[in-house]
Amino acid sequence: MMDFLDEIEATVPALRRYARALTRNADRADDLVQDCLERAIRKRNLFTPTGPVQAWLFRILINIWRNDLRFERRRGDQIPIDSLIAEPSVAPAQPGRIALSEMSRAIDRLPDDQREALLLVVLEGLSYHEAASALGIPDGTLMSRLGRARATLRMSTGTADEPRLRSIK
Repeated sequence: MMDFLDEIEATVPALRRYARALTRNADRADDLVQDCLERAIRKRNLFTPTGPVQAWLFRILINIWRNDLRFERRRGDQIPIDSLIAEPSVAPAQPGRIALSEMSRAIDRLPDDQREALLLVVLEGLSYHEAASALGIPDGTLMSRLGRARATLRMSTGTADEPRLRSIK
């Protein structure tokens, strides 16, 4: 009588042929057979000797293959990287850094009272009341300074509907 692992070993050539017929790719077929054998050995206690090991292994292989197909359908088409004509493009970091640098310079050019109010609310996350208390000014004065600071920043950094100014007065 053959040992369980010997029966599995005897079935490997048939599993490979079947996997290659399914996948039409030798590397993928070898991976499929390897996954099948690994699962069969790991779950050997689930095998009931009422039928041949080969049928059980084919059933495992088919189930893995079907799971892989489902996964691929959800994932979408994959293109091998070596078949690309050019390298995939990645958005350059420069525009973001330039915008941050431009915003930093614009904040530095704000009058001190506006810059202090803006940084307490925007950077430190203080409420209007907390920021006004920290600066020792009324809430309305803080809101006025914030409004002027934001308007100045919008004008100095420019938006699609506002012209860009060269300097802040």
